[in-house]
Amino acid sequence: MKRQTGATPKSTWRSLTWWLEPGLGIKRWLLLLMLGSAIFLVGAATLLRAFYPLPPFFYYATLQFLPRSVRVIGLLSLGFACWATGLWGLNRALLRPFTQTTPVPYAELLHAYRKRSRGPRVVVLGGGHGQAMILRGLKTYTANLTAIVTVADDGGSSGRLRRELGILPPGDFRNCIAALADDESLITRLWQYRFSNAAGLDGHNFGNLYISAMAGVTGSFEAALETSSQVLAVQGRVLPSTLEAVTLAADVQVENTTPVRIRGESEIPKASGKILRVLLEPEAPRAHPRSIRAILEAELIVVGPGSLYTSILPNLLVPEITMALRASRALKVYVCNVAAQHGETDGYTAGDHLHALEKHLGLNLFSAIVVNLPPQESAAPAGPSWIKPEIEGRDDLTIIKAPLASATTPWQHDSEKLAEVIIRLVA
Repeated sequence: MKRQTGATPKSTWRSLTWWLEPGLGIKRWLLLLMLGSAIFLVGAATLLRAFYPLPPFFYYATLQFLPRSVRVIGLLSLGFACWATGLWGLNRALLRPFTQTTPVPYAELLHAYRKRSRGPRVVVLGGGHGQAMILRGLKTYTANLTAIVTVADDGGSSGRLRRELGILPPGDFRNCIAALADDESLITRLWQYRFSNAAGLDGHNFGNLYISAMAGVTGSFEAALETSSQVLAVQGRVLPSTLEAVTLAADVQVENTTPVRIRGESEIPKASGKILRVLLEPEAPRAHPRSIRAILEAELIVVGPGSLYTSILPNLLVPEITMALRASRALKVYVCNVAAQHGETDGYTAGDHLHALEKHLGLNLFSAIVVNLPPQESAAPAGPSWIKPEIEGRDDLTIIKAPLASATTPWQHDSEKLAEVIIRLVA
């Protein structure tokens, strides 16, 4: 059977006739545009009549029986008014399907769109809820966003889908896509919806299942991310650091015992010991080419916030990712967490975070570090311990300290405050 590769003449004609169907609010503005153009042309012809002789027929066509001031000024003004009104109405009618849910003036929408499209090229590396949070804040400043996400997750719904379907873990990608969605209010609720065990779906997230199904339909996980981003009108791109199936391992020392190697991203925090180092198995996976290109083309690269050993370092342990970071001329910023993560960074200071990164990756990787200033101990809410903002000053490192914690979830960053600080650096 011959495959149809294009629209038939019949379907093309049908699509053209749709513009003439009642109720679209298009014909009235087209007619007004035509009327305005006709009146404007009559006014122009009248003006030319004053300088050039015209045949007798044009005496009536150019309304010579009316006073000259009425003919020239009146017709030109009326024609321009009709033309401008018709153009405005036609534009409004064509844009209505895309803006009917947003009661924002068109000029404001256009200004915001143009401003974001001209924003800096920003790459955010990480994983977990911290990465989604910072993307949510940055998307108000620029549409040129690229999220590079770790693929080492092996717990919860993502881990089960990874083991059962042989795909990359979709959970962190789901969070980033939801954060970058154009209409996040409803999309986030749908994308993050978790089925109950009683539903027979074992606590899976809707977004995880959607991405997994899309990977089966499109034939690849990368194509599934692109298609999902298009469906949700994502402002930016979401890319994996590598397309290879990697396992995160860590050498952990519990008290004064001999260090043991723990395998599995979800198992490392459960060891409740001091993490000496983390590594990937296999040790040198190939980086995703589009992620490398995004890093090299970026004007600003943000690493964090997120779990230091299980979300941030898994990206940076891909050798080609770190090589691209060092080769990039972009401003490279590390965002230190607000609170310590149990089993990973208990008792850590901001300086300890930076030392752990440099121990794994080498010195002079970052240009700046952003550190939260916690409230006074008497005003601090009960819960996880704060990351102390203690860090040794260096000539090659800009240290920015500011109160960046969220008022509603004080153990996380406020996305708007953090994005403002980061954009100010590149601006």
